Amino acid sequence: MARPRTRALIAAAALAALPLSACSAGSLGSSSEEGVTAITLLVGNAEENVLAAEAVAEAFEAENTDVDVTVETRPGGTEGDNLIKTRLATGDMPEVFVYNSGSLLQALNPQQQLVDLSDQEWVGNVDQAFLDAAGGEDGTYGAPFGAVQAGAVLYNKAVYEELGLEVPRTWDEFLANSRAARDSGRAGIIQTYGETWTSQLFVLGDFHNVLAAEPDFPERYTANQVGYATSPAALRGFEHQQEAFEEGLFNENFPSALYPDGLALLAEGEGVHFPILTGVVSELAQSFPDAIDDIGVFGLPGDDAATNGITVWTPDAAYIPATTEGAELDAAKRLVAFIASPAGCDAQSEGSLPTGPYPVQGCELPEETPAAADDIQVYLDEERATPALEFLSPVKGPNLENLTVEVGSGIRPADDAARLYDEDVAKQAQQLGLEGW
Repeated sequence: MARPRTRALIAAAALAALPLSACSAGSLGSSSEEGVTAITLLVGNAEENVLAAEAVAEAFEAENTDVDVTVETRPGGTEGDNLIKTRLATGDMPEVFVYNSGSLLQALNPQQQLVDLSDQEWVGNVDQAFLDAAGGEDGTYGAPFGAVQAGAVLYNKAVYEELGLEVPRTWDEFLANSRAARDSGRAGIIQTYGETWTSQLFVLGDFHNVLAAEPDFPERYTANQVGYATSPAALRGFEHQQEAFEEGLFNENFPSALYPDGLALLAEGEGVHFPILTGVVSELAQSFPDAIDDIGVFGLPGDDAATNGITVWTPDAAYIPATTEGAELDAAKRLVAFIASPAGCDAQSEGSLPTGPYPVQGCELPEETPAAADDIQVYLDEERATPALEFLSPVKGPNLENLTVEVGSGIRPADDAARLYDEDVAKQAQQLGLEGW
C-alpha cells in the first residue's frame, strides 16, 4: 500500500458523548485539498475486510483522482450492530459503510436511512439473489462487497488423512470424527467465544438441514406460525451445540479464545473442525500460507445423509446513508459502483483472497484462490446449497450469539435458549411491523 489509511473506530460510549456539532454528515466528508472530495469507507475490523477495503480504496483513487477515501473500522457482532444503528440515528455515519445484507438490513429501516441505488447502472450486472438480500421491492440499497461464503465446517485434511477419517454426511458421523480427533490429543471441535459472533454457526449453519426437513419453514417463521423452540428441525442446531459441549470436544480455551486463535489451532493441526463462516479462509491464507492447501470445507451435517448439503451467505453490502449529500454523495455513488465492478472485484481479490464466487457479472477468481473455495463450488454445482434463513426471512433476533455462547458453555440448555431466542425474534419482528406478531 502506498500509505496507511485505516483509523480505529472510537468506542460507542465515547461516540454517544460527542458534541452535536461532531455528529453531522458534513463533519465526515470534506475537501482534503482543492478539487478533491474526501469520503470515508466504514468496514468491519476483521483483517480480511480491512485488507480488501484498503485495496479497493487505493484502486478507486487511482481511477478517481478527485476523491480521497479513508478506511475506518468498526467491531463485529452485537457491538458493531448497535454502533451502526447509533451512527445512523445521530447522522454520524460515513459516506459509505459495509454491513450485512439480508434480515439485519431491514432493522436499519433502509427506506428512510439509506440511499436507494436501484437506478444505478451496475445493478443490472449483479445477481438477483443478492439484490433481494440488499433491498427488496421498494429499492436496492447496497452493492456486494465480498464473495459468497458458507456457514460450514472448516477441517484439516492432513489430520483427516492421518486418522483415516472421511468427510461426514450425518451428525453422528461428525461426532465420531470429532471424538477420534479428541482421542488423538487434538480439539475435536474448535470454538472461540472470545468473539461471540463465532458461536452461532451450530444454529445458523444448520439451516440447510432445517429447510430439508421443513420446506415451508421460512414462510411459517415469518408469519409467526413456528419458531426455534417449536420446530424439532430448527431446535436441532441448539441441541447439537449442547451435545458437542457435553461430549468435551472443544478446545480448552474456548471461553476466551478469539477466532484467529481458532484458525491457528486448525492450521497447525491442533484442532480438526471449526464451524465458522468460510470468509475467514482469506485470513488463513495470509497467516498460514503453508497450511492453506490442507484446509477443506464441508456443510454442517444433519440427521439425514440423503439431504446433506451446505448453508450459504450472500456477501455484505456497501451502503450510502441518506445523510450523504452534494459532492460526497456523488463520490460515494462512484465508489459503490466501483465496488460492484470487475475492477472492484479484482481489487478485493488483491487485498484479500476470496473464498467463493463474486455475485457480479464479469468478476473472475484469481488462480491462487484457496482450494476450500472449490469445495463450496461443488455444493453449488450439485444444487446442494441453501441460502441462510436471514436471506429468506426478514426475521432475525440480535441476541442469538449470546445465547449460543451460553449453550456452548453449558450455562443454558438448548430448549431454553431456543425459547429465549424466539422471544428475542418476536421483539425484532414487532419493530419491523410484520403481520402476525
